[in-house]
Amino acid sequence: MKTQEASEHPKASAVRSILRKLMGSGEAGVKAAAAITSDGLVIASVLQEGVDPDRFAAMSASLLALAERAIVETRRGSMKQLLIEGTNGAVLLVQAGDDAVLAVSTDPGALIGKIFIDARGAASELRVCLG
Repeated sequence: MKTQEASEHPKASAVRSILRKLMGSGEAGVKAAAAITSDGLVIASVLQEGVDPDRFAAMSASLLALAERAIVETRRGSMKQLLIEGTNGAVLLVQAGDDAVLAVSTDPGALIGKIFIDARGAASELRVCLG
């Protein structure tokens, strides 16, 4: 597990605690987590070895922007979360405030419903922390 310690964000340590708590929330299957700004900057992350935090944040922000445009275009309100399922797990993006997003990576057999609930709780904690 790789944490981004060189973050300039003043709340990086508190955010990292929330991410670690999410990852340790039982049998949920959360493999990695990151808090990013909506423009793709890393606030804090706890990622798998070999995953570049800056690249992951930039890609997540791009996906989020596209999802938000699709929601607006189809008049579905505001974007809450985005789920991308792959053969080896899933990536979930959850809004965590006006300028923050929680990105979560899961194991292949993870209980997605439980992860949704845990991620929403963590996103609420992030929203308060980043206030």
